[in-house]
Amino acid sequence: MIEYQEDLSLFHLKSRDFSYILQVLDEGYVVHRYFGKKIKRFSPDNKITYLDRAFSPNPTSQDRTFSLDTLALEYSSNGLGDFRTSAIEVRNAKGTALDLRYQGHRIYKGKKELAGLPASFGNEEQVETLEVDLYDQLTEVTVTLTYSLFEEANFLARSALIQTGKQAIQLEKALSLTLDLPHKDFTIHSLTGRYGFEKEWTQTPLTQGRYSVGSIRGASSHSRTPFIALADPATTEDQGDIYSAQLVYSGNFTAFVETTAIQTSRLGIGLNDEHFSWHIEAHSQFQTPEALLSYTDQGFTGLTRDNQGFARQHIARGKWAQKERPILINNWEATYFHFTEDKILELAQSAKEAGIELFVLDDGWFGKRNSDTCSLGDWVENRDKLPSGLAGLGKKINDLGLAFGLWFEPEMVSEDSDLYRAHPDWTIQISGRGHTYSREQLVLDLSKQEVCDYLIEAVSAVLESAPISYVKWDMNRNITNIPEHQANHEKHEFYHRYILGLYQVLEELNQRFPDILFESCSGGGGRNDLGMLYYMPQAWASDNTDAIGRLSIQEGTGLIFPAVSVGSHVSAVPNHQTGRVTPLATRGHVAMLGNLGYELDLHALPERKLEQIAQQVETYKSIRKTVQFGDYYRLKKTDNTYAYTYVNDDKSQVVFTFVKVLSQPEAPLIQVKLKGLNPEARYYSKELGASFYGDELMNIGITIPPVQKDYYSVQYIFHKQ
Repeated sequence: MIEYQEDLSLFHLKSRDFSYILQVLDEGYVVHRYFGKKIKRFSPDNKITYLDRAFSPNPTSQDRTFSLDTLALEYSSNGLGDFRTSAIEVRNAKGTALDLRYQGHRIYKGKKELAGLPASFGNEEQVETLEVDLYDQLTEVTVTLTYSLFEEANFLARSALIQTGKQAIQLEKALSLTLDLPHKDFTIHSLTGRYGFEKEWTQTPLTQGRYSVGSIRGASSHSRTPFIALADPATTEDQGDIYSAQLVYSGNFTAFVETTAIQTSRLGIGLNDEHFSWHIEAHSQFQTPEALLSYTDQGFTGLTRDNQGFARQHIARGKWAQKERPILINNWEATYFHFTEDKILELAQSAKEAGIELFVLDDGWFGKRNSDTCSLGDWVENRDKLPSGLAGLGKKINDLGLAFGLWFEPEMVSEDSDLYRAHPDWTIQISGRGHTYSREQLVLDLSKQEVCDYLIEAVSAVLESAPISYVKWDMNRNITNIPEHQANHEKHEFYHRYILGLYQVLEELNQRFPDILFESCSGGGGRNDLGMLYYMPQAWASDNTDAIGRLSIQEGTGLIFPAVSVGSHVSAVPNHQTGRVTPLATRGHVAMLGNLGYELDLHALPERKLEQIAQQVETYKSIRKTVQFGDYYRLKKTDNTYAYTYVNDDKSQVVFTFVKVLSQPEAPLIQVKLKGLNPEARYYSKELGASFYGDELMNIGITIPPVQKDYYSVQYIFHKQ
């Protein structure tokens, strides 16, 4: 709920667990007063302490204690006394400074959509919104700060709308939020990495200076995730204060924490201002992407519970948002480009016999695509490989009892393609310079409406031509060679316009094909973020298909993203990326931590392996709902072991998974305590042939069998008796 205390000009936003308080000062500045554990009320006697800070500028000569440099401003601009990292920067005839002061506010039930951008959603019972107008009298610029409070979900959505008056401005920076906190006693948590090693959970002590993550790749990227959290250094899985921020956006971003000389901290997140500028004409506006704030005092388990639940309920949309995901097989690692229709049908038949539900035809089905050097952009079926066409193949696969899915990479184009030969001007390129290549690919210019229109119609034509129920959407390079008309000092608008174009394409396809399950391929572009989740409720978390390699990738992903959004596959051994030979049981157990799939040649496997896969599929079907929609708990972890549980809503089913990386001599016995169970209930495990009480499992734990094998795993499924 949102309370306005008129006598104090104070807004008190109360969620399930936190309070967020801002106040309008007599001078008109809007300041942050508190964000943390929920309080019932805020006393008039709880006043700001003003001190004379040497060399901190003062708006009035009579009061040396009042300075913008020391106030906890809700949204700051440089140039008038605040020397910290600003939230907004503009250029106009009056200079660069903005003197943003309170002009008015509105409180209402529900939440507005952000035009052209993904954003959280909720009905009038779930969310309440505060809008605060800040106005610069000299330039007539208005910044409307939006605070949408999801009370039960324990989240606050923030964004900024910048509006001009009679004069145009050049917007040079526009963050979605800044948040000033009164101390610097934090450890910073972020998700960093690289291609094939995404979302590594990184912890860094906050010291003097500035810590930042971000991307200028044209995508949120494999290297960085638009997420940052500040935690008390003593925080554990189960207790401790954590403040987190996520950006609902898929392009260039920045997230930072800055400490000051007086040991306060400023957190900020939003569009990356490098390679960014935006011309706003008179009486026009610019909308920032949405940022999501959360707070918990229940440690990293609380952070995960809140973030995963919010993504499931208030970001992912459509038919598939709350629906169990099918078990699939993808032909890529089984055939790569070299397949025939008969080979595909053989693989599909083996998949059906194993109980698999969805067959996905990967790269190579279109144009003259027999390698990664040609045909991207030519979305026409290759009849040499597929004599029956996509329609005929899809029907044959459906007749086997499997759904049919298809791979696309629509944002890319090959030089050796009919599309490029017809429209070379549709690529992102600098006139007079040579192309910069990645995988022999160029990128289509989605800032152009004609390119977006082409993609919508080309993809739609394929989806309408065959019984396709799933799409894997890839993007196998980042953006370079920004054209001069989009990259000069006047504009610098390209990167954001590209993402807006992408969102337009995805929104239209979502509307045309509401029954199709769209999966964003994070291997392409690294856009495993909330912006893409809004359009595609599932993501391929990494091209790394090695089970041991994926342990840390999936753990980092699971810190904030729900298992139902994570594609996770069993691949062949030796693994094509690492050369590692991991037992099929362990590959299955790791893949069952997300949405189970397979990427190997079933037809070539011995009978005993096929039987093992069939058993894995049967097992996963029995636990699928618990894994995809249950509560996720990280358990005892070492440098050599990982352990997790998933617990369903009524605590009647518990899925426990343990993985050991390397065998060690004279290794101690490992005991793992479970979490999230009903302490009074009795739980039976078929795998163990034994029953235990919930409090036993949570306080004494399970002893892991002392098996001397590398890459060893166990999976125990407990049912409440």
